[in-house]
Amino acid sequence: MALQFCSLSSGSSGNSYLVGSDRTLVLVDAGISARQIQERLKTLGLKPEDLSGILITHEHSDHIKGIDTLSKKYHLPLYMNPDTREQVLTLCKNRDQMEIRVFDDREPFLLNDLEVHPFPVSHDAADTVGYSLKKSDSKVCIATDTGTVTPQILTELTDADLVILEANHDEDILKMGRYPWFLKQRILGDQGHLSNEAAGHALAQVILEDPRPRQVLLAHLSKENNFPEMAWQTVVNVLESHRIYLSERLRIDMLKRDEMSGVYVL
Repeated sequence: MALQFCSLSSGSSGNSYLVGSDRTLVLVDAGISARQIQERLKTLGLKPEDLSGILITHEHSDHIKGIDTLSKKYHLPLYMNPDTREQVLTLCKNRDQMEIRVFDDREPFLLNDLEVHPFPVSHDAADTVGYSLKKSDSKVCIATDTGTVTPQILTELTDADLVILEANHDEDILKMGRYPWFLKQRILGDQGHLSNEAAGHALAQVILEDPRPRQVLLAHLSKENNFPEMAWQTVVNVLESHRIYLSERLRIDMLKRDEMSGVYVL
């Protein structure tokens, strides 16, 4: 076993992912309460003290809700880039007690035996990143909270064995829904969130470039503007338009907003 992955929560109301190797366990974001994180770790036979740290993608509340308590109570180091650090320090009460380790967006670093690659994504926060995590020949890539798929994001996704990719909304539901126009424009913009169809086209490019066996998890679904079945079917339809079909070599699952996923072992 090189890597394991489990989603503790994924969606517009809170995001937190667990990635682990034989020696290291990290959270990518802690956007639900510390109590919820503790309870969900417990179901896996784990506790917060087992974590080596928390990787932060950006400062929006659905990604940092639990870090105040987790960092204070369990002395967990928080990894983030300089611009995100500045925003987090203005938003968190326990800022003076946080152990923040700052990295450069474009430089990989080691966290024990995990090789961590932060990479820029396109979102309306100070300096949002996605993360690729590697151990031996296994790679997990987490790319959410991006309004567009840049060439660099595609590069990170292409050689990943496990892809966690945003499929936030259905454009028609969003356009016809009750959100105010400015919020619709934000979500649909290049610094907003990725639609189901856009996620499908990004996956098609990745798979056509590198047809390796791959598990895909569609993530960060909107509560108001999407349905799991719609997201899955839209992505599958787009792939089939490129003559790409589900098989043992290509599996697509959904990550739920308020429930843990299973554990994926690479």
